[in-house]
Amino acid sequence: MTQKPWAGRFTEATSKSVEKYTESVSFDRRLWRYDIEGSIAHARMLAKQGIIAKKEADLIVRGLKEIYQDIEKGRFIFCEEFEDVHMNIEAALIKKIGDTGGKLHTARSRNDQVALDMRLFLRHETHETARLLLVLEKVLSDKAERSMGVIMPGYTHTQRAQPVLLSHHLMAYAQMFDRDRQRFSDALKRINVLPLGACALAGTSLPIDRAYVAKLLGFDKVSENSIDTVSDRDAVIEYLSCASLLMMHVSRLAEELVLWSAEEFSFIEMSDAYTTGSSLMPQKKNPDVAELMRGRTGRVYGNLVSLLTMMKGLPLSYNRDMQEDKEPLFDTVDTIKTTLGILAEMFGSIKFRKDRLESSAGSGYSTATDIAEYLVRRGMPFRKAHEVTGRLVRYAIDNSKTLKELTLKEYASFSPLIESDIYRWIDEGRSVAAKDSFGGTSPGRVREQIRAFRKRLKN
Repeated sequence: MTQKPWAGRFTEATSKSVEKYTESVSFDRRLWRYDIEGSIAHARMLAKQGIIAKKEADLIVRGLKEIYQDIEKGRFIFCEEFEDVHMNIEAALIKKIGDTGGKLHTARSRNDQVALDMRLFLRHETHETARLLLVLEKVLSDKAERSMGVIMPGYTHTQRAQPVLLSHHLMAYAQMFDRDRQRFSDALKRINVLPLGACALAGTSLPIDRAYVAKLLGFDKVSENSIDTVSDRDAVIEYLSCASLLMMHVSRLAEELVLWSAEEFSFIEMSDAYTTGSSLMPQKKNPDVAELMRGRTGRVYGNLVSLLTMMKGLPLSYNRDMQEDKEPLFDTVDTIKTTLGILAEMFGSIKFRKDRLESSAGSGYSTATDIAEYLVRRGMPFRKAHEVTGRLVRYAIDNSKTLKELTLKEYASFSPLIESDIYRWIDEGRSVAAKDSFGGTSPGRVREQIRAFRKRLKN
């Protein structure tokens, strides 16, 4: 059995069952490159401060770089007996360069070491998440720009409400994902803080230079309280929070794609490459990819709740419970990256059925609000206009007529303010064009929104 780093205090060897239960190298090995990166910076700082000799630091750095190559090329064997990625690399270093390798752990603990690795990992993955969101936003805004002029029904309560531009509807999702990207980018301010140097919980009596390590590793700041530093997992939780919001937006879009691809809607045609068939019914074309995106949202939520629950009762400072932060984070990162990548591909391949969208936009009395606003322009109080229009719609329903099929005489029977120009106001195209308030669905406002959005993406 491999000797543990704390073996001097103990008289009995660790049970094999305990080794199996407590190991984390089976999943935290993916932090290896960050562990080596942080260790190289730490060794250079120790030499700069005269805590170890420069030749010792050079030997350590050379050994770590060789281990890096071994892992990258698949030659490195991670062992459960060493518990985690940190001890696996340290053990390999000592085996490679001798006792000098044991000096690497001077002035640090696994408590601040793992905090460092996690922040380096989070920094990288947050940048990658933001990059993938940017790609998706470009796909959505491109599709919106190419769809200008197409009218569709807008919905509230899943009921047809008012006609809107398809481009406006697509840009609603682009705006959601842009907020997500901003949230991830803002989180970097709190992620990019150096924890190394907090040691186990109290700092160290050795003359370390944390600012130098921060500079080497590209951190903007150094953590200010050693107890908080080793017991903090806010950065992980914030990433999971941002991811949960993002997946909520993904799920809403996925839900609409599922509905829109159904025969009852027939608003879109999804590419065969992003759908599946039925093992029994040969006619089926199922939106399985969108359904899985909707389903995996719950998985990401679960990861957030898991970590919040784990952290809520922990006293200061470090506790072994905190080892449980990695699997939820890794799973979320992997889910987010694969989901965003395939969503951008899938959405780019979707074909919108203009004829179906526009015919649906003109049904369901969707321009009734325009009649109410028509009456308001002629001096009628809105509440009265709303009531008059409601009675008019009831009359049309009872007589199985659309708003366009009502005669001017029928309109005038509800209000003498209604004249022959009413038919212009109940046209779907005119209705959309009239919504010219800032942020509205008129073609001019939507073009304005797309231009501003695309300009923002370039900054």
